[in-house]
Amino acid sequence: MITPVRADVVVIGAGVAGLAAAVRLADAGRTVVVVEQAPRLGGRATSFVDRATGERVDNGQHALFGCYRETYAFLRRLGVDHLAPLQPGLSLTMADADGRRATLTCPDWPAPWHLVGGLLRWRAIGLADRASALRLAGVLHRFRRHGPSAVADAVPPHQTADDWLRARGQSGALRRWLWHPLAYAALNQAPDVAAAAPFVRVIGELFAPDPRAAAIGLPIVPLEDLFGPPAVGFVESRGGHVLMKSPATVIVGAGGGIEGVRAGEHVVSAPTVISAVPWHAFDRLFPNGVPSALESIAAEARAMRSASIVTVNLWFERSVTAEIGGPFIGLVDGPWHWAFDKSAIGGAAQSHVAVVASGADDLVAQDNERLTRAALAHLTSAVPALKPIRLRHAVVVREQRATFSLAPGGPSRPGTKTPLRGLLLAGDWTDTGLPGTIEGAVRSGHAAATEALA
Repeated sequence: MITPVRADVVVIGAGVAGLAAAVRLADAGRTVVVVEQAPRLGGRATSFVDRATGERVDNGQHALFGCYRETYAFLRRLGVDHLAPLQPGLSLTMADADGRRATLTCPDWPAPWHLVGGLLRWRAIGLADRASALRLAGVLHRFRRHGPSAVADAVPPHQTADDWLRARGQSGALRRWLWHPLAYAALNQAPDVAAAAPFVRVIGELFAPDPRAAAIGLPIVPLEDLFGPPAVGFVESRGGHVLMKSPATVIVGAGGGIEGVRAGEHVVSAPTVISAVPWHAFDRLFPNGVPSALESIAAEARAMRSASIVTVNLWFERSVTAEIGGPFIGLVDGPWHWAFDKSAIGGAAQSHVAVVASGADDLVAQDNERLTRAALAHLTSAVPALKPIRLRHAVVVREQRATFSLAPGGPSRPGTKTPLRGLLLAGDWTDTGLPGTIEGAVRSGHAAATEALA
């Protein structure tokens, strides 16, 4: 039996972008229906239960930053910003395969001198390597004068992130110990593959003008809990609905405009629909064929390549917080880039260590045993004190389409508005100027909500 429902706006997709759009609309008094085909909230920022341990495990570790203005505004509106507390300032511990570690701590100085001051005192690399950071001072001042977006727009489209760093005199050691790990974290691709412009945008957001913009925030609860239930409660308390396990298709009227959405056993009538599905799912919203007005957007979405993330979650026979020495550690050189001690972040409810490989297309096809051995070997080389501690359990998570590729020459990213009357787009793959990040997703959701309200 088909159940009719009416709404002001339907949001397809309960990932971060869709939830951000729905909350913004519900806050403005609109009746919103969110439709999600999966059984879990959060999209690519979600969690699941590991049957062996009973622990909640994220499908991939996500870090927030102080410059995530829209994300923290979203969390504050939900009353959960305390669940992703920010560092007082940037503090970054890195370790190489020889077990040598060093912590970069930026002093409380005005930007961009806080970064320069932190680097000049950082013992990970030689003084000449640290001094090469001074060659970025002109770029950092341009960020202050013109804004990160304008500076990024001026970057040649063919240039990779590593090309850009080399052209600005960043030494090999500084690139290895700082810029490359940050590039992997932000772009989910190797810095000699990903385009420079989104990386420059990220650098501009991180290091100018607020000294706390680069401070890292790690969710102390599973990702799904950070964004999902609070957003659902917010929408439903204001007369909206969230339909889970409900694959959605868009209903286009004979006149060429949006009439609503068919979602499982429901037909939701609404004059506005926000598609907040990822690039690879856009075609599926139109089972009878993409309307001609949207064919150019659909073609660009089909042409988008994906980039993978592999996370190996390790449970040791006892707590390893003392050995790791902090909530996370960056891994210099090699295919594994970061390790997060979940018990140091969220307490006893999560006792594993998540070892993350970004841009992991070369790893994703390997079997679980091989990936576990490789991640453990890299982690124990960087933290030798872990070697005698027995591993008792591991869970490998592959996100084959974690983000879209940022390689130069890729397809155009669509804007919020579409040529189809009543259809708007949200999602980190839309033209936010940012890589595929949580902040990009939230900004896109807020932009779509603003258009819907207009």
